[in-house]
Parts: sequence; C-alpha cells; structure tokens
Amino acid sequence: MRNCLLVLVSILIAGMAFAAPIDGKWVGEIQGMDGAPTKISYTFKADGATLTGTTSGPDGKEVAIKDGKIDGNKISFSISFDMGGQEMKMDMTGVLSGDDLKLSMDMMGTPLEIPLKRAK
Repeated sequence: MRNCLLVLVSILIAGMAFAAPIDGKWVGEIQGMDGAPTKISYTFKADGATLTGTTSGPDGKEVAIKDGKIDGNKISFSISFDMGGQEMKMDMTGVLSGDDLKLSMDMMGTPLEIPLKRAK
C-alpha cells in the first residue's frame, strides 16, 4: 500500500513538473468588427492545475478569467463581458507550445482561433 502511495505521489509531482509554463502576459491581434486589427492581451497565473488571470474587455477594463484549468500544455477558461446590459460568456481553450499560445473559441457558431505570443 505504501509503495502504491509513493508511486501515485511521484506521478502527480512529475505531471506538475511537465506542465507548460503559462505565467505572464500574452499578446496578439484579432480582426475587429470594422476589419481593422485589434490588439488583445491576457495575463495568466498558474497554481497547480488552476488557472487565473485577466484580459481586457471591449471597454478597456480588466475582465477576470473564470473556471481556469491547466492540463499539461492545454488550458481552458471562460470570460464574461457586459454587452449593453446583456452578459456575453465565451468559453476558451488553448494549447501552449513554448512562447506561442493558440486560443480557440466559438463566437456565435463561428470558430475563432487567436494566436498569442509571450510578451517579452
């Protein structure tokens, strides 16, 4: 029994050691409603398998990410914006590869990919 516990603890520690480093600021651009590029940024902080952080809303105010999770090099979270009195919730997933993070989301039935780079 003790050996099983030691193996389980070793596996958990190894899994955390191989988790991709997400902490810090990430920046990118998306095409705005008017067709012009819009700069976006996210700031992430990992705590084990929990992901927290912020992004900027359409009005420029910081918006907290919610329900953030980390699984190796994959992340998931949601953000909610107030759009003229209506709450708009977006679920995001992402894959981290070094200094590149590819976020994906579904925007009203249309898939959207958001490439981000780690800010230097």
